[in-house]
Amino acid sequence: MPPALNRIPLRLVLSYILDWVFIVIVAVIGFGFSKVEPNHRPFSLTDPSISFPYREHDTVSTAVLVVVALIAPAVIIVIAAILIPICTNDQNVSRSSLWKYKLWEWNAGWMGLAAACAWAWMATEGLKDLYGKPRPDMLARCNPDLSKIATYAVSGLGEKLEGATTLVTWEICRNKSSVLTNDGFSSFPSGHASFSFAGLTYLTLWLCSKFSIGFPYLGHSLFNQNPIRQTDGSIRKRGAAPPVYMLVIAFVPIAVASFIAASRWFDYRHHGFDILFGSIMGTIFAWIGFRMYHLPITRGEGWSWAARNRRHAFFKSPRFPSEADGHPPIDMHGTQKTARQDADVERAADNLV
Repeated sequence: MPPALNRIPLRLVLSYILDWVFIVIVAVIGFGFSKVEPNHRPFSLTDPSISFPYREHDTVSTAVLVVVALIAPAVIIVIAAILIPICTNDQNVSRSSLWKYKLWEWNAGWMGLAAACAWAWMATEGLKDLYGKPRPDMLARCNPDLSKIATYAVSGLGEKLEGATTLVTWEICRNKSSVLTNDGFSSFPSGHASFSFAGLTYLTLWLCSKFSIGFPYLGHSLFNQNPIRQTDGSIRKRGAAPPVYMLVIAFVPIAVASFIAASRWFDYRHHGFDILFGSIMGTIFAWIGFRMYHLPITRGEGWSWAARNRRHAFFKSPRFPSEADGHPPIDMHGTQKTARQDADVERAADNLV
């Protein structure tokens, strides 16, 4: 069970407040990147991959994306963290202690979600600015002035060789609004895909952890036992498949994220690789956010990691080599050997008291 929270050191509280501050800073940096005009990659007026029609409205708007991929998972996490009962045979655990455990799980759940979404957003917006890749509907946004192809041509043999490609700059476009200059060159990677998979994959991992939804698991030391023996300690009884309806619950967030990502394809907002890359990137950030704050699904009994050691709330310096592997330090002057326990994750309430 996670550490008790009877007395929380101010130093530790401040360290986690600082964590939240940095998560917000990452999100603000992502917002700043979204306002930066991206690079404008030269393009061909005969490129069919950027010749799709411009749709005025998105199937999944940015507001809906934030609600579905961030706000909804946050609400589900807080409700589940509060309502899921904590099973214990210890009669000495007070009701207040149980509630403090729930509050810690709530905080850990939100921190992982916020970190995953903030990192995904910042990385996505930064990459959009760097690559400046035209969207599939870029020519429809552009409305090019065909009489000035020679003026804005920057590459290609189109003017010298019949049928060859000519690349032009964005200045050939009659439309100079932000619909073109900011949004028209933001195809890679897909922000909807990365953000939705960051938030909703995290939710799936969190639900799988809390409700023990996963493949039955055996430790490596148990594989040498005979699985046919019918005893109370048989390895066949060490695990079982979860109910199918629980698998459906875990699958729903991934299905929703997949729909959001697919909508960017049939809305002509992104190329296939942009969506695939964004989905993978969001999934990676979701996994990082989950594993930073939660134990492995098959081994953690649904709990998050304990809080940091209060001595290492802000920083941990390297340990003496002989201590790093669990041995006591050696007195180089021949004096008595000493031992010092200084682990990051201490037992019971030591982390937070």
